[in-house]
Amino acid sequence: MSLVAEMNVSEGGRGQARERLLLAASDLFCRHGINATGVDAVVTAAGTAKTTLYKAFGSKEGLVEAVLEREGELWRQWFVDEVDAIPGDASNKLVDLFDVLKRWFCEENFFGCPFINAIGEHDKNDDRLRDIALRHKGIVLDKIRELARQARPADPEGLTHELALLIDGAIVAALLTRDPSVADHARNAAARILMK
Repeated sequence: MSLVAEMNVSEGGRGQARERLLLAASDLFCRHGINATGVDAVVTAAGTAKTTLYKAFGSKEGLVEAVLEREGELWRQWFVDEVDAIPGDASNKLVDLFDVLKRWFCEENFFGCPFINAIGEHDKNDDRLRDIALRHKGIVLDKIRELARQARPADPEGLTHELALLIDGAIVAALLTRDPSVADHARNAAARILMK
């Protein structure tokens, strides 16, 4: 799901053009891939000129970075809000967060994790996108870690990373299989991990 594509675009000149570029690029990058989406396709979808894109972002790579930053911010806010709304204790939240992911996987615009996709498409020796992805992942891990400290005080770090692997694996499996029920299997694994 492209969360940027769900934002309301505010009225007004240059800011509106920048937002339209972000919306268009997010949708196209998530749907077709970054390398398969040229600047011409983005500006056509956004209804702007190339010069507007270059003034706003400097380059296609600048646009990619801006899209990832925005997608990450919106996704994290959505995820944290949904996890916080789960009733029960920390253990319950850590298991039921896979129900949250399943709802995401069921969305028509679910195209996997933009960060995993971007890293998969780019030069593995180029750390620019990896650094953005790691910042995103670090914030998500902080939320999991906060709950893990309550659920397994003796080994919160181990629990955090075990669940993070289940989350990443479920996202990739849901993208590959187009089967949202992979979240159910990850949920079952999380429940078993938490029974340790």
